[in-house]
This record gives sequence, C-alpha cells and structure tokens, in this order.
Amino acid sequence: MLNVRNEEGIIIAEFEHGKGNSITLETLRKLREVVKTADEDYAVKGIILTGAGRTFSSGFDLKMFLGFKDVDEVAAFLSEEDEILTELFMCKKPVVSAINGHAVAGGLIFAMATDYRIAKNHPKISLGMSEIKIGLPLSLAQAEVMRFGFDSDRKYRDVMYFGKMFNVEQARDFGIVDEIVEEAELIPRAKKIVTKWIDNPGRAFTKLKEGLKKPAADRIRSRLATEDWKPTLSCFFEKDVRGALEFVLAAMG
Repeated sequence: MLNVRNEEGIIIAEFEHGKGNSITLETLRKLREVVKTADEDYAVKGIILTGAGRTFSSGFDLKMFLGFKDVDEVAAFLSEEDEILTELFMCKKPVVSAINGHAVAGGLIFAMATDYRIAKNHPKISLGMSEIKIGLPLSLAQAEVMRFGFDSDRKYRDVMYFGKMFNVEQARDFGIVDEIVEEAELIPRAKKIVTKWIDNPGRAFTKLKEGLKKPAADRIRSRLATEDWKPTLSCFFEKDVRGALEFVLAAMG
C-alpha cells in the first residue's frame, strides 16, 4: 500500500507493505493517483517518496511475481507498471526521494525515477540492483529510467551486471544518491528541495524538467509501442529463477 499525506502543500507518499515495503499493483495504482493530483492541482508543490519504518522499499512483491500464471499476466503487470513509472518520471512537479532505509531492485528503480535523492545517514542501509542474481531482466521503462539516472552507460553496466549493494556513502560517490543527511533532517531537507525548485517565477521548473526528461520518456513510449518484449518474460517461469525468488522471499521472512 501507499500511505499518503499532505504537509505544507507537499504530498508525502510512503511505501508500506510487509517487512520490506514491497511494491504491489495496488501500491502502483495509488502512486498514479498521487502523480495525477500533483500534475493537476496547482496548490500541490511536489511529492516526497519515502518508506515506512526503517526501509524505503525492497522492490516488487515477490509473492505477486510467484503468483503469475503465465507470460500474459506478467506482461499485463509490467505494461501498467511501466506506464506508472513513466508518469512518475515525468511528473510536472518536483519529486524527491527521502531514502530512509534499504532501496533495492524495484525500490531503487522508483527512487531513480525521481528528480533528487536524499539518503539517511546510516551504515547499514543498502542500495542496489539484485536482478542479475535472481535472473530477471528490467522492463523497457525500468531500463531507460535507470540509464537516465546515471551519467554514463558504464555506471549503468556496473550497477546492473555486478549486482553490488552500496552503502549510502558509496551510493553518493557513485551518483545513486545526491546527498546524505541525518534522520531528523531527511523529510525537512526533502521539503526544502521541493520548495526551492517550484517556488520560482512562472514555476519554471516544470518546463525545465520537461526539456530534460521528455526525450527519454518519448523513447520509453516509442519502445513500448513498437518492440515485442513479451518473449523475454518467459524467464519468470524458469525453474532456477523461481527457486531464486522463493529463496529471497524466505530469507525476508
């Protein structure tokens, strides 16, 4: 689920689902509503994406993944997820991630779709992409969003191919997060960034963001419309992949 509240004209959207704040279809649909509200309501200055408790998000709900019956179900989920991810990526208002704990796999993807990422200063927080160790690819939108978030294809390669987990300092140095703050300053700092960016004459931020991100969003939408990506989804039903998913799910308790 997604907890939503409005503080000082800023929507705070908080992942909450199980120990890892995993992302379900219900979560995604609620996030779509939040983005739509931000886009259409002038009074909303922006969005802060964070997590409940001590975790940002461990990624997509693995029980949901294991419950898919066939490739068509996987494709239907990822098609809707990619649309929502792209809408978040292109939100007209500033979107800041306040990373309060682990941000892994799908959790990191949605953080990378935001405009600025602030992490809590804690030595045990891990950020990274585990897909290669499980055997799952990224969807078209996920891949484009992750690639956009780095300043080189080499960084994208290293994050995706090695499956390394970064602590917050490594993540900042690598460019996954923009800054690190103490826990008490996490949400206040995120609010300051939202306000600093949107409260300018003519709300110039909106046009500047569109100029920066629209080429990537156009590429996502073009690829989704023209590429046959469904055959790659058969991996969800391979024995070793399902074994890896079941192992990770059991380890998470």
